[in-house]
Amino acid sequence: MKRKSALTPLEIYKLLDQSNCKRCMLPSCLAFAAAVIGGQKKLEDCPSLSEESKQLLSVNLVQRRTSDDIRAEFMEKLKEQVGNLEFSSVAERVGGECGKQCDILSIRSLGKEFYVDHCGVVRSECHIIPWVEAPLLSYICNPDHQQITGNWISFREIKGGIEWRGLFRSRCETPLRILADKYPELLADIVELFLGKEVEGFEADIALVLHPFPHVPILICYQASDGDIESELNIFFDECCGVNLHVKSIYTLCAGLVKMFEQIARNHY
Repeated sequence: MKRKSALTPLEIYKLLDQSNCKRCMLPSCLAFAAAVIGGQKKLEDCPSLSEESKQLLSVNLVQRRTSDDIRAEFMEKLKEQVGNLEFSSVAERVGGECGKQCDILSIRSLGKEFYVDHCGVVRSECHIIPWVEAPLLSYICNPDHQQITGNWISFREIKGGIEWRGLFRSRCETPLRILADKYPELLADIVELFLGKEVEGFEADIALVLHPFPHVPILICYQASDGDIESELNIFFDECCGVNLHVKSIYTLCAGLVKMFEQIARNHY
């Protein structure tokens, strides 16, 4: 059977009447074409498109999966893996605790307890958000595990980190540096709020360690601006992090942390 070749929005647009009539509830025909490819609209939503054109386009129409579709599929796979885990042995490996019935795994994240059952459902007294849920399940499902080494490395030194370095810098380190510049007390408050620890021995005005997961410690080093010298903020990771979590999960975790810190700053300063 001949495999479908994905259409482009422009190929769909060429068969539309290009009147921008807005009857599809979108501002233009090109926007409609892009929405069809993205799965937000169907060909039938264009009242001017002929049946012949619909049939012609349908032959090669391969809708792109949305980020929500991809995440949902990934979460389902993780939950299936969780169902096959023996929590009693997993707890010891990942630094968690197992309930008496061995049906609940407890993992501490930033000083808060999170509970996972064999269906992959995550519960906690605090709000469960996607940037915690997916990395947490990935963490407990990972068969490879390393204890904390005490050796700090940069994000780019993590396996796969070079490819993600630019995004990590723009979504994690840079916005957190801007926050620390604007709210000088923020990092010290983070230590108290999330059971972090200030550490010495680093060339920084403040260096703090947080534990998003028991064996995933991160080190945040911030140096305030001084005259013409701009401020600097770097996030480091224990060498074990690259073993205990995939680089994408590490990025997701850090980006989520920064978003949470931004919300805290908006609400409390």
